[in-house]
Amino acid sequence: MHRRSVCCTRWSCDERLDGKTVIVTGANTGIGKETARDLARRGARVVMACRDLERAEEARADILGDTGNENIVIRKLDLSDTASIRAFAESINREERQVNILINNAGIMMCPHSKTLDGFEMQLGVNHLGHFLLTHLLLDLIRRSAPARVVVVASVAHTWTGLQLDDINSDKSYDMVKAYGQSKLANVLFARSLARRLQETGVSVFSLHPGVVQSDLWRHQHQCIQVAVKLFSVFTKTTVEGAQTTIYCAVEPGLESQSGGYFSDCAPGRPSRHAVDDDLAQKLWEISCSMLGITWD
Repeated sequence: MHRRSVCCTRWSCDERLDGKTVIVTGANTGIGKETARDLARRGARVVMACRDLERAEEARADILGDTGNENIVIRKLDLSDTASIRAFAESINREERQVNILINNAGIMMCPHSKTLDGFEMQLGVNHLGHFLLTHLLLDLIRRSAPARVVVVASVAHTWTGLQLDDINSDKSYDMVKAYGQSKLANVLFARSLARRLQETGVSVFSLHPGVVQSDLWRHQHQCIQVAVKLFSVFTKTTVEGAQTTIYCAVEPGLESQSGGYFSDCAPGRPSRHAVDDDLAQKLWEISCSMLGITWD
């Protein structure tokens, strides 16, 4: 049915998504946009969940022109604001009859120290807590839409550090690299925990490393780092290439038996030892619920 190169630069599969509804966070740029483009080309109804509506409109027009799929809608979502997340989820639960695939893609990388509107360290708040809350609020609809999938875009950066359980919000000290790695480890642990809780429901969950991608994620880095990324572009991926593992986890038939798994280059990846620690995953789950003020067994 499909063919895959060793580095998964362009994965190929003829699976269609006609009649399916997909939500992609951060779909206005980078690998999120290329993921939305691919799934639209497969016939899906695509909900582009974006903070910047002007850029989202431009991306939608581009995808529509490329795919001819008019069933693409834009909804406002700011993952740094729990009120925005709740408003988005409320509109989805009211307006959409199903959500077959949720792709938690949006993220920020190694930014200067700042806080979300709710007082969370920005990288943890956007990359992990925002998507944790979003998934929680949409989960009933996702379960009713089964078979369904939740795809969490993590990173190999999850191997850089452990969880600072005594200072997970970086209130005592802040290291942008460690904070980013911690947020990506949280992504992998969240996917693992959620998959365990959703056994026998028809909902599968996957996390993944997209590769080192030439995208807007590098915008907070010093100019010399941005130049280095461009100079060594032969070793990095384009946004189209970087989207392939996300698309694979969303589309590839028969992956249900690997729910909870971590993928890289369209194949099972090697997570860190922290990422397979179920006790740590449970502690993170409890801390996340406490920080967000929600109950989620």
